[in-house]
Amino acid sequence: MAVIALTGVLVTSCSSLRKMKKHAGEITYAVTPETLTAKGGTVDLKVDITFPKQYFNKKVSLEATPVLRFNGGEKSFAMKAMQGEKVVGNSEVVSYTAGKTVTYTSQISYEDAMRLSTLDIDIVGFKGLKSLAFTPRQIANGVVATATMVDNKPRPVLGDDNFQQVIKEQKEASIYYLINSAELREKEISSADIKNLETFVRERAESIGTHLNSIDIRSYASPDGPLGLNEKLADRREAGSTSFLKKKLKSEALLSLFNQYVVAEDWDGFQKALENSNIQDKELILRVLSMHTDPEVREREIKNIASAFTVIAEQILPKLRRSLIVANAERAGKSTIELRSLAQTNPSDLTADELLYAATLFDGQGDKLSIYRTAARLYPNDWRGFNNVGVILLETNDVTEAKANFTRASMLLQNNKVVQNNLGAIALREGDLQQASIYLGNATGAGQEVEYNKGILAILGGDYPAATRYLGSAQTPNAALAQILAGNYNEATKCLATDNSALGYYLKAVIGARVNNTQMLTDNLKKAVTMKSSYKQTAATDLEFVRYFETPEFAAIVR
Repeated sequence: MAVIALTGVLVTSCSSLRKMKKHAGEITYAVTPETLTAKGGTVDLKVDITFPKQYFNKKVSLEATPVLRFNGGEKSFAMKAMQGEKVVGNSEVVSYTAGKTVTYTSQISYEDAMRLSTLDIDIVGFKGLKSLAFTPRQIANGVVATATMVDNKPRPVLGDDNFQQVIKEQKEASIYYLINSAELREKEISSADIKNLETFVRERAESIGTHLNSIDIRSYASPDGPLGLNEKLADRREAGSTSFLKKKLKSEALLSLFNQYVVAEDWDGFQKALENSNIQDKELILRVLSMHTDPEVREREIKNIASAFTVIAEQILPKLRRSLIVANAERAGKSTIELRSLAQTNPSDLTADELLYAATLFDGQGDKLSIYRTAARLYPNDWRGFNNVGVILLETNDVTEAKANFTRASMLLQNNKVVQNNLGAIALREGDLQQASIYLGNATGAGQEVEYNKGILAILGGDYPAATRYLGSAQTPNAALAQILAGNYNEATKCLATDNSALGYYLKAVIGARVNNTQMLTDNLKKAVTMKSSYKQTAATDLEFVRYFETPEFAAIVR
């Protein structure tokens, strides 16, 4: 009798499960999006599963597993467990009488083989000790993988060479005066600064390859006296210093270079000296003085301040009673012919800036790399040599050695924005999006290359609105890809207006498919596969073109 009773229970259990399996076609599945999409390296899935009324047996539980099946393998999403009203458990309950719509979300990492695939639902039912596998049911087709077509070649930044073909030179010397005096004192006109200025002027005037442009004599009075007095005082100081300098140089040619300037009240000099001082409450003093525009009022206030603050009278005002002599010259740098020759024959004769600039005069990556390596060897404490070696190596796809050189450059000058960008480029190439985000964030302001690289990062991370902001309407395939993924097809087309790359033509074909322009699709896909034959296989498995798979023209292109 016990055996008969147990058999009856099992038969009843099997009957309930078989009934649910038989009517499993009544379950509806709404997949969002209808065709799965690769985004940020993953495939996201959202399914609304609707069980009809009087379907879900009160004593049955189900385990539903979405499975993506493709040539050579399969990959399962997370299992979703549901149970009837009388089952003891913690799964989501589905009413027998009312039915229910269950919302399910999950994700898996993307693989290229998933492009042509089917999304099936595998269900196993349980009642008591009995289980029954339902027939797998297909609920979606494949994965659109357009986002994976990003051209992950981030742009590195060279360290500036700061080379100047014409080098501007300047030498200054000051002659200081006592208060209310224009008398030239011996210790002032025989100072080391005056002697150095004289030597500079004569050498630049006589040497080949240098040119003396001007000798400026600027005479000042401090702003702590009456305006009329200060004007006369500054004029006398200018006349005295000019006369002294003419006698000193004894050259009519040099005299023609003289420019005289007079500033009766050196308010700017006073303000600058005060700003650079350690005087307490200097900000308050400057604000008070800036409020007065009347010269007499300002002079009175300055005198009051000088009386109250001895340090102003003793340290600041005396430095404003002066004649400033400025000699301006130019020196011709090495010619491009000299630089190219020396960079290859005698690089030690070049400065770091000259050597780095010389590398830009060559077209071949091998020549550039050799010169940058030489710069790194001759100037091992200059981060630019190692950085620029890394740039060339990255551009020639030697990511490992490029990373080593960027790391060395970073050690020489920490937190340098240029190097941070380049380390971010390495992280992008290595697929480390989190580290790339940190580096590129630190590199903000280093140039348009940073924005371009952030655009790549945004595409790889699935943030398409951010990608369009970073890449804008640049004439590049990546900018077009960002616009396509964001649904801006007109903008995407504009981004490809001047692009003639294989990827560019392929993306134009994608746009054609999305806007139902068959001519645009076929014309551009033909050009893409002609330039890059591997795109035939890509297109043949690209669900962007699924509506055209069976057309003779499309088949001929990808054959």
